[in-house]
Parts: sequence; C-alpha cells; structure tokens
Amino acid sequence: MKAVDTNVLIRFLTKDDENQARQVRYLFLEVEKRKKTLFVPVAVVLETIWVLESVYDISRQEILDAFTSLLSMPILHFESRQMLRRFGSMAQYSETDLPDLLIAASAEYSGCQSVLTFDKKASRHPLFEHISA
Repeated sequence: MKAVDTNVLIRFLTKDDENQARQVRYLFLEVEKRKKTLFVPVAVVLETIWVLESVYDISRQEILDAFTSLLSMPILHFESRQMLRRFGSMAQYSETDLPDLLIAASAEYSGCQSVLTFDKKASRHPLFEHISA
C-alpha cells in the first residue's frame, strides 16, 4: 500500500492546479481499477484541514462535507477511521476549531481523559482542560 500526502488531497478537493488535479483523478482511477487502496495518515488529515482553512479560506461545513466524502471513498484507507468519524460527529455539535477537535478526538480515542492546553478557546470543549498559571 502507498500513502498520500496532503497536497494530493488538496489538489483533489480544490482542483486549483488543473494538471495536478487531473493526475490525482487518474491515480485514484488506477488504484480503484487495481482494487488497491491508498493510506491517509491522521497527520495528513490535520494538515489538510489547516490548509483548507488558512490558505483557501474554505468554510467549516465545506471542509466537513469534503471529509465525509473522502471517508466514503473505498480507495482511501484512513488511519483511525473510527476516530475520524467521531471527529466528524463532534464537529457538527461544537464550535471548537477543527484542528483542536481532531486533537481531542484522537486523544479520546487513545483513552485520554482530556487534553491539557493553554488555549482558552479550546478549553471550552469538555475534552480540553485549561492549564492556568
């Protein structure tokens, strides 16, 4: 199995570089035709969220919709798929920033009680615990 990098998902989702987007579509079709899968690390998911938000200014709901679609693609084998589904559910009912929610979902999935943070905004979510001076 081969893994994909963030830029592959970005090209697929944004189609901002037509040549690279075409290459990704071809790659995905070839993988599907050969009945193979591509691995998507959680770090790639986190970085993709960050790039879509900060570079492309894509809305939260559009990002969540895109990841729902990606999760349904049989050719993509996501690291911790169950955790990512939990992340998606959490995001529907929380205003916490998506990268922070992904961190919280990952910690929860790994058996942690909470995520210690100095981030006051993130600490409003029950899975975060604010460290105060």
